[in-house]
Amino acid sequence: MIQGNNPAQGAVVPSAALAQFQRAPRNTLRGLFWAGLSVMIFAGWFVVTRFSVTRELRLWDVTALRFGIGAIILLPVLLRSKRRISAREWLEGLLYACLWGLPFVLAVALGLQLTSAGRAAAVTPTLMPVFAGTFAWIFLKEKQGRARWCGYLAIVIGLVCMVAGGVSAHGGINPLGLIALMTAAAMWAVYTLLFRRSKLTPVQAAALICFWSAVLFLPIYILAGLSRLALASPSEIGLQAIYQGVLMSGVAIVSFNRAVALLGPSAATAIIALIPVVALLAAIPVLAELPSLGEWVALAAVVGGVLLAARPSAKQ
Repeated sequence: MIQGNNPAQGAVVPSAALAQFQRAPRNTLRGLFWAGLSVMIFAGWFVVTRFSVTRELRLWDVTALRFGIGAIILLPVLLRSKRRISAREWLEGLLYACLWGLPFVLAVALGLQLTSAGRAAAVTPTLMPVFAGTFAWIFLKEKQGRARWCGYLAIVIGLVCMVAGGVSAHGGINPLGLIALMTAAAMWAVYTLLFRRSKLTPVQAAALICFWSAVLFLPIYILAGLSRLALASPSEIGLQAIYQGVLMSGVAIVSFNRAVALLGPSAATAIIALIPVVALLAAIPVLAELPSLGEWVALAAVVGGVLLAARPSAKQ
């Protein structure tokens, strides 16, 4: 009881609480920065990938450049890390590569081939936070709150408007392509929930994803003679090498992992749903494509849903 009345000891708790309170907005701002960087890179990925696969390169070449160059650049992280990566963490990295590495890219690639770049950019990033929130609620017993559920509903409504607008303008959508894009979204969501509890750093996770994806894909790519790199111009190969190998395999994965660590998976993945919005706005000056009234409505619905779903929960 004497210790409880000691003012020197009593001041420790408020000061610690104050420091934690002051760090919270700072971490939120840092998390928003990393999430925003991820959104910009991911949104451009659909445009850059579509640019090459409609010319000389194929999705196999883009995949090889993405994981091959990424593995080479990030290999020192695996070999010279301050903390040695355990055998269990190497297997954990293999699981991450199966969720957000080669299978994810191939699923999105199938969706790109059977639908369009616009629809792929709309479906996969938009549904990913919805899957992440739902899986966290079902399997991890995390309460999302009424605001987040309303946000997820608004995101889904926005997606439906986007797809419906595309169908009316460009015709029907391929069901298999839509399933592939939804599967990719679900795999991405599971990855975010698992990585939240991982002891790996964001850079280590990115390195393991690139390493295992390269090990699984490059032998098939080389032995099956899938390469068309000799047919592409050096400038096109350079563009894809930088964007796929450096930005997508390195910067984007690390920045997204940092956003998950700082904001939590639900908020970080909700912000990722802005990818189709950024792509839609970028198409105005770059491609001179003015969105229709239905697409503007969808854009507003997605933005509103993101603002609701990105709100930190009581436990985050």
